[in-house]
Amino acid sequence: MTFPINHIRPIPANEAERLLALSEFDPDFTDLQSDFENITALAAKLSGTNISLVNLIDSFTQWSVSNYGLELDQMPREESICQYTITENDHFEISDLSLDDRSKHFFYVGNPLNLRYYFGVPLTTPNGYNIGALCVLDQTSKTLSKDKIELLKLLAKEVVDKLINLKILQKTNTDLDDAKKKLRKAAHDIRGPLSGITGIIDIIRKKGDKNQFEELIEYVFMIDKSTKSVLDFTEEILSEQKGFKGEIFNTTIFKEKLEQLYMPQAKAKNIFFKVKTGSVNQEVNFSKEKLMQITGNLISNAIKFSSDYGTVTVKLDLEILDKAKTLKINVSDNGNGLSIAAIDKIMTGVLASSDGTFGERGYGLGLPMVIGDIKSLNGKMEITSEEGWGTNFEISIPVS
Repeated sequence: MTFPINHIRPIPANEAERLLALSEFDPDFTDLQSDFENITALAAKLSGTNISLVNLIDSFTQWSVSNYGLELDQMPREESICQYTITENDHFEISDLSLDDRSKHFFYVGNPLNLRYYFGVPLTTPNGYNIGALCVLDQTSKTLSKDKIELLKLLAKEVVDKLINLKILQKTNTDLDDAKKKLRKAAHDIRGPLSGITGIIDIIRKKGDKNQFEELIEYVFMIDKSTKSVLDFTEEILSEQKGFKGEIFNTTIFKEKLEQLYMPQAKAKNIFFKVKTGSVNQEVNFSKEKLMQITGNLISNAIKFSSDYGTVTVKLDLEILDKAKTLKINVSDNGNGLSIAAIDKIMTGVLASSDGTFGERGYGLGLPMVIGDIKSLNGKMEITSEEGWGTNFEISIPVS
């Protein structure tokens, strides 16, 4: 893979906020095809093109979460046309990709695809961040009418609306699961005080006329105390505010998703990519909130700075001690390595980006975002490295 020397790649002015907006959707890049396949098919039909894609773009990668007419899952951000679309407010068009300096060297412009036409609309969130693009491509140049352009904009808006609805649905399902667990726990915890009340009433009923006034007063106070206990507990349940914890998964699923997402990137650079899990607790569930973004950024960074036939290894391990769960994530490579000064800059969030071993351009935001996400989850990260011998990132995050 080669890139033009000194060719400036576009970076949106609000790139940090844009990446944060994308991460808040917590998208599963492996499982959105069916959600948008009708939209991509319709976009191709409306525009009269052979290909349509829904692309989400992070720091390193363009993820084609839905495709029509072209089997494509991902590509380096530097190789995408949609990287230009996300810098626009309306749409972006190239009539002939083979004649444009920004695109003529891309693999899909040459044989066997020979793509020529591109038209893209940014996927803009309600807060104004372009997290990706809906695009159409074809082997021949064409001109889209204003009506067709407006319809494609509506489809792009539909993509964003659906992403929002999927996020809400995911949160609702998680909340329902949490609610069911809380109801089972509440039933267990309330059973005690209720049984006490029932027992006191049963004593009063059985003694009948033999109940002494002083005893009745004592029983009434006991019933009152137990009743208040039940009411207080019920009020606690009803008033508790639950936060969104994300989809539940485990280290086995985590491993499968990482392999599916990042193996193509590794193969493109002849990198040996391995994901390993610990020998215990592989099927124990925990929240996946931000874990894919954290680990994915570290993997992409490791691949970026590894040479041909290098190795990138990920180890996932879930430790359980006194019912507390701690996820251990280890990402290591045998690439260029880091100096002590560079490690200090990473940990303080001030390290500037640099080009990868194949000329891949960094965007300077991946590692600072990783550190921010880890801190937000009350986790910690350690970096060990030696220049010329590789780098090791070790992360510990408490999970629920």
